[in-house]
Amino acid sequence: MAEALFGKAVEGREDWVVKSAGVAASAGGKASRETMQCLESRGIQMKNFRSQPVSAQLLREADAVFAMTEGHLFALEDDFPDFADKYYLVCDFIDPALDSSRCDVPDPIGMGQAAYEKVAKLFDAAFPGILRFLEAGK
Repeated sequence: MAEALFGKAVEGREDWVVKSAGVAASAGGKASRETMQCLESRGIQMKNFRSQPVSAQLLREADAVFAMTEGHLFALEDDFPDFADKYYLVCDFIDPALDSSRCDVPDPIGMGQAAYEKVAKLFDAAFPGILRFLEAGK
């Protein structure tokens, strides 16, 4: 979901590439039905998505990596310490006026459609800050 939503947020910026990978993802998985419904309600199609595990090659190519949870952040730091200067937590970019607490993006799997919508709203809150950060050149 994050890949599709952020891809939509930077639509038209040909110089930006958005990819996602998981610290515990298997290769080749499709997006969940709930993810597809959430995206379709926002006018976003994600037909060809396939999951992939995080790799040194992806991290090498990345300018920045945004982890969903502190646990993911710690896993990245443990497994790929050479790229630690690229790692950030998504919720750290939510405007403090909207939410002053540090948070993790919850995993909505098995929690119903409302949980997916809640996650999308977290991304809505974080993406403006992430965009400003990236546009400023980190």
